[in-house]
Amino acid sequence: MNSTLKNILATIAGLVVGSIINMAVVTIGPYIIPFPQGADVSNMDALTESMKLFTPVNFIFPLLAHVLGSLVGAFVVVKLAVSHHIQLAMVIGVFFLFGGIMMVKIAGGPLWFIVADLLLAYIPMVLLGARLARPNK
Repeated sequence: MNSTLKNILATIAGLVVGSIINMAVVTIGPYIIPFPQGADVSNMDALTESMKLFTPVNFIFPLLAHVLGSLVGAFVVVKLAVSHHIQLAMVIGVFFLFGGIMMVKIAGGPLWFIVADLLLAYIPMVLLGARLARPNK
């Protein structure tokens, strides 16, 4: 198998694993920190309307999901890729950052969460994940 194909498959694996981690954390979150009374998260319109009921603690798991999804996705791609490690990790970061921007546009949220999410959860975590996967470089 040539290196380009291996890098493409590594990137796909990073995106898939990062997405699974993201969704798992988002799914588990409400069991640990329940939504506020009266919050309806059954669809995007209801979620957007219910956002005003959320307290800062309700944003812990969404932020954690974005952090861990980006970090683990980058870690996986760097471990599996044969070259261009940082560039491929950044593909993961840009992909998840774009998803984060779209989520903010659709659902919104408090300004502190939007800033923390978009500035800290994607690109910095991808760089950290890449560094953890390649500690000698």
